[in-house]
Amino acid sequence: MLEHGGNLNDAVIRYGIARADWLDLSTGINPHPYPAPVLRADAWHRLPEPSAELVAAACDYYGASTMLPVSGTQAAIQALPQLRLGDAGVSRVAVAAPAYAEHAHRWTRAGHAVREIAYADLPAAVGACDVMVICNPNNPTGASVEPDTLLAWARHLAERGGWLVVDEAFGDTVPALSVAAHAGKHPGLIVLRSVGKFFGLAGLRLGFVAAHETILHALRDWLGPWSVSGPAQQIGMAALTDITWQRAMRARLLDEGERLQSLLAECGIRSSGSALYQWWPQPAAAAFHSWMAQQGIWVRLFMRGAGGIRIGLPPNEQGWRDLRAALLGWFEMSGMAREKVSRG
Repeated sequence: MLEHGGNLNDAVIRYGIARADWLDLSTGINPHPYPAPVLRADAWHRLPEPSAELVAAACDYYGASTMLPVSGTQAAIQALPQLRLGDAGVSRVAVAAPAYAEHAHRWTRAGHAVREIAYADLPAAVGACDVMVICNPNNPTGASVEPDTLLAWARHLAERGGWLVVDEAFGDTVPALSVAAHAGKHPGLIVLRSVGKFFGLAGLRLGFVAAHETILHALRDWLGPWSVSGPAQQIGMAALTDITWQRAMRARLLDEGERLQSLLAECGIRSSGSALYQWWPQPAAAAFHSWMAQQGIWVRLFMRGAGGIRIGLPPNEQGWRDLRAALLGWFEMSGMAREKVSRG
């Protein structure tokens, strides 16, 4: 399997620091999770029948006309390449990059011809592929594509029987970017939404797919019965309908995202990202990652290309202080190293 953020057990083993002593900033998951309600007893006892109420709540929250609950968007990311293979055979797939690595990995593993395309080169790639996959906003860079552009690409691909897959897992703080409302009307437009990121409920394993009913029917059949647990359905229902919490949290995360970017700038780092994380190309990325780990701070290391770092939001003021101290320590240490080299 590919390596992802949140792999804190690896950090404990590698650096010998107790799990309780880590500040885990390696994911873009909201560190202030939605308070899960007390569950009804039948959540554990009964088989999880499909919930029309949960689907209605998701459609209302995401603005879509029809949606399919899935066991996290990862389930759909793994299933869609298989569905495409059975429906249209081997396809030419363009995956916007850098991005969540599971997209390119799963399409490649299914046997499709995959090319990873820089965001700036996507317009030219639309006419040369059967499927295009985009994270919007992008994880990890925060790059985005305007909805009108995405819809034009979706129409162009659909004319040839193609798909545009838009992963909006980090779209909750920028709702104006979403194209979920259009998915049911465009045969080739597939939109993925996650409850794990904004609501801070990654362990719930709950996501939704918005698409034309023919695609949702095929996906439902592929995933089989009971794909979303009873507890996930009940907690997801509460989170999706709690408008007061959503409004307050959206404002809080936007503020904290700006705070993180400002802190990084104070330490000489020019970053980009979203309200939930910041990313930057980092010279000596592996050395930076190791330095932060030695301070008990686990960040996400990207080694492709020149290398980069992604950092999520600290959960509390002590976390912010620890992060600032570690960043300033790196800045001071690397500055002294550069001065030593320049002096010969």
